Formats: sequence, C-alpha cells, structure tokens
Amino acid sequence: MADFVLDPRLAADSVFIADGPLSQVRLMDDTRFPWLVLVPRVADAVEWIELDGSQQRLLLAEVNQVGALIRAHTGVEKLNIGALGNIVRQLHVHLVGRHEGDAAWPGPVWGSGHAVRHTPEALEQQLAHWRALLSR
Repeated sequence: MADFVLDPRLAADSVFIADGPLSQVRLMDDTRFPWLVLVPRVADAVEWIELDGSQQRLLLAEVNQVGALIRAHTGVEKLNIGALGNIVRQLHVHLVGRHEGDAAWPGPVWGSGHAVRHTPEALEQQLAHWRALLSR
C-alpha cells in the first residue's frame, strides 16, 4: 500500500472521507446523489481480479458496509454499485444511492448532466456525517 497513488481525476472529483482496512473512502463532489467511492490502496490495481483473495474479501466487506450506509440514507430506494474503469483505470468502486425521479433516473449517473458541487460548508457537513457513520 506504500506505493499507492490516487488517480488525479478521482482526486479532482471526490473528497477524502476516511481510510478503510483496504480502501480510501471518498465522497463524490456531486450534491445530486449520495455517492461514495472506494479506492483500494493497492498500487497499479486496475481490475478486482488482480487483488489477492484477502484483498478481495476486504473490498467486499467495505462495499457491504458502505452500501448499507447509503441504503439507509433518506430517500434512497436503490443502490447502484459499479467498477467500470473505462476512463479512470485505477480500480475504484462507485456506490450511488438512487431513487425514482432523481437527476439521472432511470439511466446511469455517469454522463448525466453536470455535477452540482457542494458549497464549502455543505461539504464539511457531508464529510462529518459520513465520518461519523463510518466510525460506528
């Protein structure tokens, strides 16, 4: 994990919340959706299948934990989980809370309109909210 470097595009579009056992947990800076991203701190990882068995199990546990937190978020009816990597090759897993009638419904969030960034105050509130939930 010492050689881990976050892709600049992920750094530009998301904000660090916390480190999990394997992954950075990051908040996508888009107020339209409750949207977290897990980025395994594994150098040069592109595909889930490149992780060893223990890393895969850790990532699955993190997906389960973060997914449950998003599912419990007010208004979330559906949890979308995706690890596409077509543009940003670095392995990362998106977890997005969705509901009928949201800004991208029923299509995918990627490429649907423009991100609505958090104000600095709202961003700090969101980070504190997610950090508190993750520390339970």
